[in-house]
Amino acid sequence: MTTLHDKALIFRSLHRGGTPLALANAWDAMSARLVEDAGAPAIATTSAGVAWGLGAADGDRLDRDRALDLIARVVAAVGVPVTADIESGFAKDPDGVAETVRGVLAAGAVGVNLEDALRDGTAPLRAVAEQAERLAAARAAADAAQVPLFVNARVDTYLRAVGDPATRLQATLDRASAYIAAGADGIFVPGVTDLETVSALADGLPVPLNILAGPGAPTLADLAAHGVARVSLGSAVAEAAYAVVRNAARELLTTGTYTSLADPIAYGELNTILRD
Repeated sequence: MTTLHDKALIFRSLHRGGTPLALANAWDAMSARLVEDAGAPAIATTSAGVAWGLGAADGDRLDRDRALDLIARVVAAVGVPVTADIESGFAKDPDGVAETVRGVLAAGAVGVNLEDALRDGTAPLRAVAEQAERLAAARAAADAAQVPLFVNARVDTYLRAVGDPATRLQATLDRASAYIAAGADGIFVPGVTDLETVSALADGLPVPLNILAGPGAPTLADLAAHGVARVSLGSAVAEAAYAVVRNAARELLTTGTYTSLADPIAYGELNTILRD
């Protein structure tokens, strides 16, 4: 049986510049099994998809215990390593972040995303020193458990359009440097896909770079050629799945037809996937 420590090492080994770890983010047991069945070597959760599926809005509104229960369900459904998007850590302070990380490890996940966005309206991002303390707490909790948890520090400078665009790249690298010093193993910069900036980020980081991709973004091969080590689809898969729900409902209630459901995965196949 593969131990949690072994799974963590396997997950770490999947981060290689030039051959990105491709993550089609899941939000429940079935979506995780489908991603694994497609050949994925690891599963990542999407905090937005998880929150929506559990009846909460994304953005630090989901209860920690419910999030941890979902992570455990995803881990139990697959055999590959799982990394969990834990938003801001489901906690107000570093001690709370450490408690969340202990819960993540107990659930069986071997990686986390921890973002620096601030949701209380006082500023778009946490102060660098404050976020570094939260990351250090996550690192210390994992180290105490003797699990080499992959801490992926999310920098939201581009996603939230923070500061002067002319200095945003350097501001991102400065934040990343502080986060790495605090114990981050990788840096996730959503909101940027132009290859010049991506290349500059990859060149400026001593750890793996994670980019958020979707329609209109460069291909996996192009991102790989520019040094990206990890590519995530984030909430996009969940958004597309929920679009099917809305389109099918609208079609049924307006025209009384069912063409939105013309290309399903068959009941038997889905049932078999979870029965195996």
